[in-house]
Amino acid sequence: MRVALFTDTYLPDVNGVAKTLGRWVHFLESRGVECKVFAPQADTTESAGSSGVERFYSIPFLLYPECRMAIPNPLHLKKTLTAFSPDLIHVATPFNLGLLGLHYAKKHQVPLVASYHTHFDQYLNHYKLQWMEPMLWKYMLWFHQECHKIYVPSHSTLLHLQEKGLRHLEIWSRGVEVNRFHPLVDRERVWEAYGVKADKFVILYVGRLAPEKSVDTLLQTYLSLSDEVRQHSQLVIVGEGPLYKPMLEQYGQRDDMTFTGFKQGKALSDLYAAADVFLFPSATETFGNVVLESMASGTPVIGSAAGGVKDTIRHGENGLLCDPGQVAQFVNAVELLYHEEVYRAQLSGAGRAYSLRQSWDHIFSELYASYLNVAGNSGRIVMSESIVAK
Repeated sequence: MRVALFTDTYLPDVNGVAKTLGRWVHFLESRGVECKVFAPQADTTESAGSSGVERFYSIPFLLYPECRMAIPNPLHLKKTLTAFSPDLIHVATPFNLGLLGLHYAKKHQVPLVASYHTHFDQYLNHYKLQWMEPMLWKYMLWFHQECHKIYVPSHSTLLHLQEKGLRHLEIWSRGVEVNRFHPLVDRERVWEAYGVKADKFVILYVGRLAPEKSVDTLLQTYLSLSDEVRQHSQLVIVGEGPLYKPMLEQYGQRDDMTFTGFKQGKALSDLYAAADVFLFPSATETFGNVVLESMASGTPVIGSAAGGVKDTIRHGENGLLCDPGQVAQFVNAVELLYHEEVYRAQLSGAGRAYSLRQSWDHIFSELYASYLNVAGNSGRIVMSESIVAK
């Protein structure tokens, strides 16, 4: 089988979508599937993890500058696709590149699937563009009407899209690398490197620093803690984004706040494991990979009861949920875990146990079977029991 994937973000980009798609392509190639990825030009010259990546000139995307909007040459792209002759086209973006993938699929009767990764409709309000929402959904319904499947990362996202009128939805969940994210860490060494006293109660945030991530709720929660709790706590903020410099200018001189900038690899996994609580107030997540990473690291999560986060966290069992934007609830949750060490340990163990059941291999095997079903029903490939079992 030959698969053409169209996406506005791909490795070596470091966001959750790019990493997930990179893992997926690696999985497909390990099964003997030929893949051709069409993506914007990368900001770095690092390896993209696959030789079959076509890059195109791009510009920053308004609602998410870290992602790029490609400006491809349609004639060049058509020539490449014709030579590749895909059995299945997967569009992970509804914008420029995705439109070209959609057009090719319709014209050449190639089965088409899509994946939905970002609640752009929920971003609009944060950028004072809510007047665009009716037009956005009209476009989204038109764009996805030819798709045999639309893969979504969580049950909440599926319900949200059903309410908007999208059909043929199927859950493609997310996994976590439990060998990379784990509780084993030299806590004192980690915090010494950032100038944080090891006896501090460390409240961690990992994610993009942008309005749609509710970082205002994060800061208000910390600043609203009781004097007793706050004087023994440290807020550690990991990530970059449009609010990074303004936040650094306003709070960077405080002794009880630490801004690390962007981190990845072992540096990131150590931060997760060394923290006491992970505070993630974002209400716009389709899944929330960082929540699962924190759970795998044995760090209890306090998140918003919204989007994909509420599908991962079972309130009171493997984490705590608060109503979006309700600072008082987040404060109570943080202070509860500060005072109740035994309960904190129970949530830590339950979160780790939950993460161990979220296998990437199992998740990808189900998606692969769905791919084969779509391509097989179209007559592009012949499915056999041995192929599906593999």
